[in-house]
Amino acid sequence: MEKQVVIICGSDKDLDHAKKIKDSLNEWTIPVKIHVISAHKVPEILSEVINDYNKFDGLLCYVTIAGRSNGLSGCTAASAVHPVIGCPPFSDKADMMVNLHSTIQMPSETPVITVLDPNNVANVVARMFALQDSEMKQQVKDHISKIKQSFNNHERSVG
Repeated sequence: MEKQVVIICGSDKDLDHAKKIKDSLNEWTIPVKIHVISAHKVPEILSEVINDYNKFDGLLCYVTIAGRSNGLSGCTAASAVHPVIGCPPFSDKADMMVNLHSTIQMPSETPVITVLDPNNVANVVARMFALQDSEMKQQVKDHISKIKQSFNNHERSVG
């Protein structure tokens, strides 16, 4: 089954954050396309891109990267037939709080999953795709087993 993750950045400043997510998705062999589209400055282009991807017949998920007043995630979710994960970038704890709040406070009927860690974005996508792709499901099972095994190899001491 064809898979695709579409990362949409609100500006060029978000491309480093997008690369972290893309690198994690590459580990799952999930194809990624990256776009830079401001929901505030060129909403017509965002709408056009989403409408094109709405025709995609495989497994698709959006990852939106935007901070401050995160219109990108909500505008994407308002028109997309595929799931949207918001992964806001941040430079420090104060910036994280502003960007986190702007991502989790979406209007009704604009569902956005918010995940802060770029690696966890890839893990969420893999699990979502595993719902309909048995090969991906096996990859997820193997990944979980590998993580658990890494803890079994350590001695534990209490007290």
